Amino acid sequence: MKKFVTIVSLSFLVMFSSLFASTSNAEAAVNSRLLIAEAKKLIGTPYRYGGTTPKGFDCSGFVYYTHKKIGKILPRTSKQMYQKGKTVHKANLRPGDLVFFNTSKSKKGVSHVAIYIGSNQIIHAVSKGVKIDSLNNSYWKSRYVGAKRL
Repeated sequence: MKKFVTIVSLSFLVMFSSLFASTSNAEAAVNSRLLIAEAKKLIGTPYRYGGTTPKGFDCSGFVYYTHKKIGKILPRTSKQMYQKGKTVHKANLRPGDLVFFNTSKSKKGVSHVAIYIGSNQIIHAVSKGVKIDSLNNSYWKSRYVGAKRL
């Protein structure tokens, strides 16, 4: 009888914990959809160095602002953002992941951040304003540094 109770208890525990795991995955998917919806509302917003509002964004200001709109507070710069989250291989990107690039000819490390939106596309603030680009674009492909999942 003791074995049966232990097995039933363990089965219940596994079932109960998997319920929470799937809830967090579902919550992450909802947050990603909300994040991308907020980001897409800002397409066409002009670029502004140091900008963190819809009057104008730089890359990290855009990522900071969109995350703040869904209740997540991130560090302010792309370099600081790159220190957060879990590293994700490019082949395993999911919508909502942050994608990092080095656009500086003279410096090493991270100098640009974008939000992955699926289908090999990113949304970000560049000199032409907030827009969607392909990760397959030769410019971004050659400057790719890595990705993080928050």
